[in-house]
Amino acid sequence: MVSIGIDPGQKGGIAILRYGGDLEAFPMPMAGKEIDVSALVFRLSGVSKLENKLAIVEKVHSMPKQGVASSFKFGKLYGCILGVLGTLFIPIKLVTPQAWKKEILAGTKKDKDAAIDYVSMRYPNFSLIPVRCRKPHDGMADAICLAEYGIREK
Repeated sequence: MVSIGIDPGQKGGIAILRYGGDLEAFPMPMAGKEIDVSALVFRLSGVSKLENKLAIVEKVHSMPKQGVASSFKFGKLYGCILGVLGTLFIPIKLVTPQAWKKEILAGTKKDKDAAIDYVSMRYPNFSLIPVRCRKPHDGMADAICLAEYGIREK
């Protein structure tokens, strides 16, 4: 079983979790302010060849008082992610933030810090601090939590 957790957005992340604990995670590949589709395809193409895989993508929508341009930009990024997964024949399950946080972050504030704390405790040898950064990447933490949700739900 391979679970791919995806926290969409410019500051989102992607995690690939194999049953048994083998974990890979990285920030959303961006080229400036646009998603780097080629990099996303490259990072996920190895997983596409595996059996028993599932992508858990956070189900998102526009927020009240969010500008039209930013909503359009976010929707474009979200659509690119779903398009790449579909092209690579990776099955997709859309999960609301409330659903995965209820399962994975039970008993916490269910915020970004809770996700970082969960990942730090669950995977103590995995660093959430990307190269050239100083603090943990909350998009990667959310993606790992989404991947964990996929393993539990399968």
